[in-house]
Amino acid sequence: MDFAWSPEQDELFDAIERFASAELNTDLIARDRAGVFNRDGWKRCAELGIQGLPVPAEFGGLGQDPLTTVGALERLGYGCRDNGLVFSLNAQMWTVAMPLVAFGTDEQQRRFLPGLCGGSLIGASAMTEPASGSDAYALETTAVKRGDRYVLNGSKAFVTNGPIADLFVVFATLDRTKGAPAITAFLLERSCPGLQAGKRVETMGLRTSPMGELFLEDCQVEETLRLGAEGAGVSLFTHAMAWERGCILAGAVGGMRRLLESSLRYAKERTQFGRAIGEFQLVGSKLVDMKLRLETARGLLYQAAYQRSQGRVGLLETALAKLYISECWVQSCQDALQIHGGYGYMVEYEVERELRDALASRLHSGTNEMQRNIIAGLLR
Repeated sequence: MDFAWSPEQDELFDAIERFASAELNTDLIARDRAGVFNRDGWKRCAELGIQGLPVPAEFGGLGQDPLTTVGALERLGYGCRDNGLVFSLNAQMWTVAMPLVAFGTDEQQRRFLPGLCGGSLIGASAMTEPASGSDAYALETTAVKRGDRYVLNGSKAFVTNGPIADLFVVFATLDRTKGAPAITAFLLERSCPGLQAGKRVETMGLRTSPMGELFLEDCQVEETLRLGAEGAGVSLFTHAMAWERGCILAGAVGGMRRLLESSLRYAKERTQFGRAIGEFQLVGSKLVDMKLRLETARGLLYQAAYQRSQGRVGLLETALAKLYISECWVQSCQDALQIHGGYGYMVEYEVERELRDALASRLHSGTNEMQRNIIAGLLR
């Protein structure tokens, strides 16, 4: 099997890596401390086409296949140390843009996708509620049909990009007694009467990716802004999660490579007892484990993307990728911190931030416990 990229792919990947290294890391320690979103970096990413990587060219995207897309995002994650920005980019791509590609009407696609790809719009998905996390379909937000519009009431939590988003994909139920078959998705613009985006909430990691609540009080949405058919919310959400779980941690694979390289440099430069610490067996073993995790995580990432490129959803492959890569990322961050010793605990070395950012990957896109349940069910 040929694992080589084409010259065109290599050119794209190299351009993204150079751009990310040069343009997206400015004042990162200060921005992380203050929880500041890099809006200028977002716009610069759009100029390069990153938000539109998997979106068809007719709607302003680059029209890249899934395998090329994750390869590009891996290099973005390698060059960009701002994991929060990378996370926000992924959140829009997989839970807003791609559902629009798959379920949107032609009018909806032409109205919103060019702006999402071009950087003038920021998208957010609102499914999780204060009382429904892993049990996503137990949501309480309601949508009542009144003439040519729906009236939405409820609240959402943990909305990535929520405080800064211009466009929301909001899930609501048409009838609480009917459960999942009544769940429906809607496109809400920030100016929609009755919609209020809450302030940014402080988080342990990914602090440069704004997260907040969303409140809906008699929020009126035109029928033309329903995304998909009535009751198609579960299909839409499943579609988005398959994309997200299979692709969102591509940047983490790039980050693992960056951590390995910085740890190798440190292990060669740092001396104790008259020797470079990399010569000590326990330090060398950690470096080997980091390399092994990187290569195996990359393999699962590419396998999931390949399945999608072949027109297969690959629910098993995407769950495996999300579960394994997130666990590997956290462990490699811990190993990098241990190799750096006390310096790894210092903010200026930027290892501690990598660990804080990585921990969230075991929670978002479905907790790792849920991924194990999904995988176990698919193996039966």
